[in-house]
Order: sequence, then C-alpha cells, then structure tokens
Amino acid sequence: MTFKFRRASRRQLVIDAIDNANASLSDTDRARKYEKMSRSPYRFFRGTNHLFWSDVWNDWRSYLYGGLLDSQTWLQGDAHVYNHGVYGDDRQGMHYGMDDFDDAVIADYQYDLWRHTASMVLDAEENADLSPAKTKRAIRHFLTSYLDTLAKTAEGASPDDIHVAYEEKPLSSFMKKVEKKRGVPRQLGKWFVEDANGGLIFDLEANKLGGLSAAERSQIIKALETEYPSTLSGSGEHERANFRVLDVARRLNAGTGSLGLDRFYALVESMDDEIDTHVLLDIKQQTRPPAYECMTTREKRRWREAFEHEAHRHFEAFYALSQHPDGYLGWLSLGDTWFSVRRRSPYKKDFPTHKINGFKDYRALTTQWGRILAREHMRGAANLRPDDPGYFHRAVTARIGVDREAFKSVVVDFAFTYAECVRRDHQAFVEERGTSAAGS
Repeated sequence: MTFKFRRASRRQLVIDAIDNANASLSDTDRARKYEKMSRSPYRFFRGTNHLFWSDVWNDWRSYLYGGLLDSQTWLQGDAHVYNHGVYGDDRQGMHYGMDDFDDAVIADYQYDLWRHTASMVLDAEENADLSPAKTKRAIRHFLTSYLDTLAKTAEGASPDDIHVAYEEKPLSSFMKKVEKKRGVPRQLGKWFVEDANGGLIFDLEANKLGGLSAAERSQIIKALETEYPSTLSGSGEHERANFRVLDVARRLNAGTGSLGLDRFYALVESMDDEIDTHVLLDIKQQTRPPAYECMTTREKRRWREAFEHEAHRHFEAFYALSQHPDGYLGWLSLGDTWFSVRRRSPYKKDFPTHKINGFKDYRALTTQWGRILAREHMRGAANLRPDDPGYFHRAVTARIGVDREAFKSVVVDFAFTYAECVRRDHQAFVEERGTSAAGS
C-alpha cells in the first residue's frame, strides 16, 4: 500500500494562510497589498500579523517567563517599530508613542515583546543599517528599559508618571520638525479644496481619496449624526458631539496590514468654542484581531461575550492602553459592518528609522520604546483589574526574578530566529505571489 498522506510544507502553509487571510479583498486591493508585501521582509512582516500569531500562540517559550493568568494584559497586538510615532492635536499637544490598537488583544505580555523585537531585527537591517551585534545590543537596551519601567511601578510609581523623554535625541529634533511641518492648517491643505461657496470639500483628485455614491454618503452621514455621538466617552464628549458633517470621502490604499478594509474620512465642523473648528475623522472597519483565530472554542465564546462587536473591542483597548485617549473615539455601523471612529491627528508621523544617525541614537530610541510598551501593558492590566492594578508587574517581576539576563537572551534568540523565518517566508511569497516591485 502506498502511503499518500503528507503534511504541507512551511512554504505551502504560508501561501495558503496569506491567501485565506486576504480572500475577502477585491482583486485590485489584493494586488496592491501583495505588491507592498513584496517590497521587503519587514513590509511582509507588517502585512502578515496573522502568521506571527499562528506561529507563536502557545509557544513553549512563553511559559518560561509568563504563561500565567497574572502575566496577561491588554496587548497592542501588532507591536513593531513603525507603530511608534507622533500623534495628538492642538488641544492635547504632541505626543510620541503607539496609537494603533486595531489588533489589540488580551494575552501574555511576551507576545508584544517578541513581535516588537523581531521587527527591530528586520528594521535595523533594512532601514537603520546596523550590524547584527549592534542590533542585539539595541534589543537588550529595549528589554532593560521595559523591565526597569516595570520595577518603577513596584516602587510605587503610576503608569501615568512614566513619560517619554522628548528633549533627548533623536526624538527632540524629530518632534520639532513634525511640529513645524504639520498641524491643522497643513492637514486641511492636504486633503481639501474650497467649493463654489467657499466651504471645504475633499479633494478627490488626491491619489488616496475616492468618491462615494449618494446612498453611501447619506448612510455615513446619518450614522455620524445619530449613532456615533452616543458612543463618545470621556471629558468633553458632549461638546465633541455637537458638530455638523461637511463632507465625506473614501480613504484608499492606506497601511499594509489593514489595506483593503473599508475606510472613510469625514470632515466635521465643531459647533462649540474649540481650538480647532474643523476636525478630520477617520472611520475604519474593525475586524477580529489575528489572535482570535488561535483561541480555543471556549476562549472565543468568552471573547464574544466580553465585546458587543470589534469596534467596541477597539474602543475598550484604546482607552485601556493609551495615555492620551482620543476624545473623538467612538464607533458606528454601516449595515452589518462595524467601524471605529477617531480623530485623524494633524501631527501623525512615524519615526523614519532610515534617518537614524548611528547606533547611539537608535539605542536611545529603543529606551523610549521599552518605556512606552511597559507603560501600555501596566495601563492595560490596571484596566482589567482596577481593584488590584499592580498584579501584572508583580507577576512578571516575580517570574523573571534575578534571571533578567537569561530572559533577555531568550527574547534576543527568538527575535533573530523569527526574523530569519520571516525572510524565508517573504522569499517564498515573492516567488509564488509577488510582483515586479519585489525588492524595489
């Protein structure tokens, strides 16, 4: 008898997983996304968060320094170098941190560390031009900063007392440049033109905007005016709910992992005495985070019981993790599809690591990244258990104990090993599904 059963190779598993994850996209959007993913291993990594989660969920290494109920917290869920950037508005001021929580999930803290450090290996090679030895040192600095920040809370510090050092290089010069070159007037100038009556409308000649049918336009405006205001929460929600919609448009070709999801921009005019009369709202389709597909049937049931829908999950995660939550954060529905609503920051800008001036500046930046991620994890844990906000840092510090260097070594080894896996997966993808833009 011939034995015909054979398991699929890694190559086939990767291609099948990518095709399945993007099956709902139009042919045009899928082609755009695949072109972006073909450009480099890091771009591929950013577009395949679902592969990461399927690879690491219940990985045995997670039980060395975690794997406990108390080592779980809200995670960013897609932690990587280019999910750090400037955000804020004229009322809040400018801030640097992570403000993309589309893939946020409640799970063990190590998953965020693993994904972030793997991205550092890929980014350091592609953008920062660092040697493997210097990249390892940078990751160790990142982990040291993370653990030191947790230790500070054990000494009585609050997560809100942990701040990013804006006055230090390379952030100081970067923040000044963003403040100078961005803001509400420039944002309005980028996306809008005047109509015949002198009002602002979206510039549909812009290559990242598309028009809407009369029915789509009416549906979005109705949802913004009726459903969305009731979802606002936090200080000033009543004032922020007092607005009128000036125009709406479709946002095209945005992001990598989220490319192909329905997304719209809306320009609203505040009817109250605010610093900014005009506010640009980002309306983005929310789907289940990649980690959800890795959960057991019981875990999935509890997840669905905890959150009414994925826009609600995004809302809860944002308020749990962010030190500066968006006052315009809410949600709306269009048919059976749920969308998050938030302000599109006029200062939004990722840090361009390809402009890093040597290892010293990269190391300084990693210190801030470690501090930011630790702060988010502690805030997320406090949100889950407000009656015992210190449970998370106690559990993690106790689990690692005096074995900090061994812990760092495990994470560093994972980062480099997984980065190599990403490179091979990327090569397979380029050969099977890539475009002529690969390697450009």
